[in-house]
Amino acid sequence: MKFSEIEAASWEELRPYLDTCLIPVTGLTGSEQPHEVTAALERLRDVMDWIEIPFKGRVVTYPSFQYGRDSILSQINEICHNVKLSGFNYIIVASADVELPAEYIPHADLIVAASELQEVQGAEASAAVGRKIQQMWQQG
Repeated sequence: MKFSEIEAASWEELRPYLDTCLIPVTGLTGSEQPHEVTAALERLRDVMDWIEIPFKGRVVTYPSFQYGRDSILSQINEICHNVKLSGFNYIIVASADVELPAEYIPHADLIVAASELQEVQGAEASAAVGRKIQQMWQQG
């Protein structure tokens, strides 16, 4: 569920069910050509689909970090911390193109990076991510 789909009047009623926040990271540098930006956004969309589609009704997708690579890791971590303070129990940070070392984002409960799933594609990748999410919820 996208953050923009949640109305203020219904948030308190939905809050107990929507306990997980997805924070996407595109990782653009500004040096990309328009077609490269499109390709990067499509790759990120595919990674987000691994999370959003099977877990609709429990995951809220926040706006993505569009620009920045290593320099934004502390900002992502701060946002994860603040989102938890706002009431989310779990934070997932996902990217198709950016390495997201867990030691720099300790407030994230799960990091999903397509680069870690290069051996698997499509349904296999989605299933692998699904297992990681289920495990995160069970441990939480």
